Amino acid sequence: MARCVLTDASPLIGLARVEGLHWLRTLFGEVSMPVEVRDEVLAGKGFADRLAIAAAIDSGWLKVCAPAPDVPVLPELDEGEAACIRITLSRGGRALLLMDERAGRAVAAEHGLMVAGTAAVIGMAKSRGLIASARAVFSRLHASDFRISAQVIETVLVRVGE
Repeated sequence: MARCVLTDASPLIGLARVEGLHWLRTLFGEVSMPVEVRDEVLAGKGFADRLAIAAAIDSGWLKVCAPAPDVPVLPELDEGEAACIRITLSRGGRALLLMDERAGRAVAAEHGLMVAGTAAVIGMAKSRGLIASARAVFSRLHASDFRISAQVIETVLVRVGE
């Protein structure tokens, strides 16, 4: 289990769409998100997604964490991604960031931070026996208009033996 897990909006939304938010709790125990991410996901378009995320917050395992200083300045990123990176840096880089967007992942990597995305969480869920088929979950996710590159999906499927 990672010591501290901090998530951006995309993994929360994607996992909510496939009824997999609870995998985060099983895999990591407690997961945190910046205020900016909370505001983004609770104001989002998918009613069922919002309800599932709000329920996770209400249950206490999905937490909202205090803002971090505004340094470094990360103007190329959206507010949620930037806040995740700033909070992780303020904690000495000791966290796993859940983030899907390419630009955010690249900036996190430049700072030496550990990053995993929605696809990796699905792979972890399969490896831990939380789901029968990662392929089936990817199919459901794709049908919901949530996009993950075919190459990333294939990498995860090979890793989990599907």
